[in-house]
Amino acid sequence: GNSCHAGDHHLGNINAATIMVEYGDFQCPHCRRAYPLIKRLLKEKGEELYFVFRNFPLSKIHPMAFSAAIGAEAAGRQGKFWKMYDLIFENQNKLTAHFMMLMAKEIGVDVAQFEADSQSVEIREKIERDFNGGILSGVNKTPSFFVNGVLLQTYDESYQSLLDAIGRR
Repeated sequence: GNSCHAGDHHLGNINAATIMVEYGDFQCPHCRRAYPLIKRLLKEKGEELYFVFRNFPLSKIHPMAFSAAIGAEAAGRQGKFWKMYDLIFENQNKLTAHFMMLMAKEIGVDVAQFEADSQSVEIREKIERDFNGGILSGVNKTPSFFVNGVLLQTYDESYQSLLDAIGRR
């Protein structure tokens, strides 16, 4: 769960000493609660932090999670992964295929391209690669955070627990 993969979506400082990887599910309420905490962490500590998001859709309990991941990845093909990521988490209770399309329009992606990419095998394979990498790293719930390759056991849905995690290195 440590080394950076080509194609990873990242924010913050690529040269930072601290790498935080989140395995997340776009329909998971706990990931939704983590979302503003991560935004705040990047705003306050972005120079010291390299943040990576990997897909871990728990499709059995979150039926829209996989298609939301596809939507974010398809937007990512047009450089808008993080815009879609924001909109999905901000509208988590409204996720439907139709709504994903409305969000794609809202962030200004080429919709025909978005639809084509949403059908692509490569995107499905990337999500499955993220997921399988998580399984191999011991992820069994979302969100799971790794700090410099070590699973963060102390995250308790508080901002302080994330701050402490990147402070301890």
